[in-house]
Amino acid sequence: MSLTGQTLLHYTIIEKIGEGGMGAVYRAQDTHLDRPVAVKVLPHDKMADPDRKNRFVQEAKAASSLNHPNIVVVHDIASDHGLDFIVMEYIEGKTLDQLIGRKGLKLTEVLGYAAQIADGLAKAHAAGIVHRDLKPTNIMVTGDGRVKILDFGLAKLTEEVPPADIGPTATLGR
Repeated sequence: MSLTGQTLLHYTIIEKIGEGGMGAVYRAQDTHLDRPVAVKVLPHDKMADPDRKNRFVQEAKAASSLNHPNIVVVHDIASDHGLDFIVMEYIEGKTLDQLIGRKGLKLTEVLGYAAQIADGLAKAHAAGIVHRDLKPTNIMVTGDGRVKILDFGLAKLTEEVPPADIGPTATLGR
């Protein structure tokens, strides 16, 4: 099913830009704020179970609370025309797997990207969020070399640990 040319709430779908296990991603135009956005439409089978949907919404809210230059900004989670979707900032660039290609990357590029990824993950971990699906296709690099971590759809919230009990690792919640 193609959504190109259709509107979900005030987001006009322009083109499909990707697809994965957690849904299809479209470049869209936010007609309220006149800006490009990315809209990830979630599969019906993933959202049919109310418990799973509640957990997903809770984790999306947690991910949207992250404010870091190396983490994609989540603007909204909504439903329209029977479709559940997430609205995120639209990032122009290439995924890390596209940049790696057949020849690999220069060491200086690898180190620069790795430092930015580590900064973003440290922010998420400090907020009690573990990504759980970090891979080159979930890392976008802008034209000026800025890394953005994408797709917190499989993120896991960690248990709250009192500050006195914090050690080198945290336990995952159930």
